[in-house]
Amino acid sequence: MKKTLLLIAGLTLGSSMAWAHGDEHHMDEHMSGSMGHNPCSMHEMKAMNPCSMKGKGMFLKKKVIDGYEVSFHVMKAPEGMAKGGTHHLMVKVAQNGNVVGLQAVNSKITHPNDKSESKMMMKMGDWYMASYDLGHAGEHKIMILFKTTDGKKHFGGVKYQGKAL
Repeated sequence: MKKTLLLIAGLTLGSSMAWAHGDEHHMDEHMSGSMGHNPCSMHEMKAMNPCSMKGKGMFLKKKVIDGYEVSFHVMKAPEGMAKGGTHHLMVKVAQNGNVVGLQAVNSKITHPNDKSESKMMMKMGDWYMASYDLGHAGEHKIMILFKTTDGKKHFGGVKYQGKAL
């Protein structure tokens, strides 16, 4: 148990230097990030299936990272569920069409003003979720670090164009 907690506590995202240089496979592992928390109850989260969230402005991008297909989904927090931020970032990792079990997932957002924040993502079914304030215009860099059950770390990201709320 202590080993697992230390692993999760130590699993943080590196500086945005790796992103700026286009190096998605290497990062500074000494950067410390803030731990996230569950902004929603499980009952609330079951109603937030990204696959059923169709509509104008939906952000869903897929990217291959080290042979894993990673789905990045950003959605405006539903009414009454903006406890941790204006938007929910959701991530799913699959390989050969099957969802992959992960030991931990951490996320980092670099906002248009170059300020950044990171949060641990919480497992919600096949998806991992964290909430961020993305309700301002400009390009946000979304980065994730996930650790597979074989102990290997994988890093990558996408860009999200935010719009003022």
